[in-house]
Amino acid sequence: MNEASCVFQVIEETLQADRTLSVTAMCEIAGVSRSGYYAWLNAAPARAAQEEQDRKDFDLILKAYKVRGYAKGAKSIQMRLLHEDPSVTMNLKKIRRLMRKYNLVCPIRRANPYRQMAKALKTSHVAPNLLKREFENYGPRVVLLTDITYIPYNGRFAYLSTILDAYTKQILSYVTSDSLEVDFVLETVKKLIEEHGLSLKQETILHSDQGSHYTSHKFIQILEDKELRQSMSRRGNCWDNAPQESFFGHMKDHIGGSLKGCTEYAQVKAIIDDYMDYYNNERYQWELAKLSPNEYYQFCLTGEYPLDVPNPPAAPKAEKSPQCLGCPKKDEAEDTVETENT
Repeated sequence: MNEASCVFQVIEETLQADRTLSVTAMCEIAGVSRSGYYAWLNAAPARAAQEEQDRKDFDLILKAYKVRGYAKGAKSIQMRLLHEDPSVTMNLKKIRRLMRKYNLVCPIRRANPYRQMAKALKTSHVAPNLLKREFENYGPRVVLLTDITYIPYNGRFAYLSTILDAYTKQILSYVTSDSLEVDFVLETVKKLIEEHGLSLKQETILHSDQGSHYTSHKFIQILEDKELRQSMSRRGNCWDNAPQESFFGHMKDHIGGSLKGCTEYAQVKAIIDDYMDYYNNERYQWELAKLSPNEYYQFCLTGEYPLDVPNPPAAPKAEKSPQCLGCPKKDEAEDTVETENT
């Protein structure tokens, strides 16, 4: 309600309470015109109809907000509505207006307190950084990112290892553990091969930080056995693995409230399992053409957009050939030649 409407509302309530007062006098005191007041009064049916429509639209917004129990912002709500059956089209401006009107707030992400957590002792092995932050240039199943995060609960920690497709944002493999033994990281790679091995390419890389799990002899050996190329971030540079870090941050924001009631590791694992299913299948993302990661992967494969909308987007295409991944850039190659010649 704008300022003028508020004034007219006060005048109307005052006149209803005291019939001896005149409209002219009240409008003069309030500094508004009689014509404006009467125009506002005559528009009452239209305002009532608008209020009823707002309520109906907000009910749809609230239903989308509550799906699977995970809070959503305006963009996530719009994408959720598009996936309803039948699809609901509602613009972002209206969604944001109604969220403000009815005080529906999506929690804002906090900084990840685990990003700078120190790693344990390492071997001397450090793989080259083949990726160089080109996360989305090579198409599906070429750039895979992996990392470990700590999940605090009841004064203790659970641990989560994931492998994320940098292009489709799918979580292709994940393993939870109640200890930091290296084997749970190896299990993540084994699950990747078992469930997605046929879709991997000869050029596929698995990119990580320089933590002890990824420099261990066992991890290096399993990558060689599975014919996966290894790539590593520069030391202490979390931006070299940014999409994986971002996934952990959003996940913790979504499940943080549920974790507060956990007293056992099994409860934490159940919450993570539920979130992974939600994320891959129903966590719609703006940069993925408003699709979930699994939907986006199918869109990449088939070229068929799954939503019935006007002017559907074109099928995604890789900017570079997978054969180029890990090749030195032109300026780097020229610098190398110049160094060799001096």
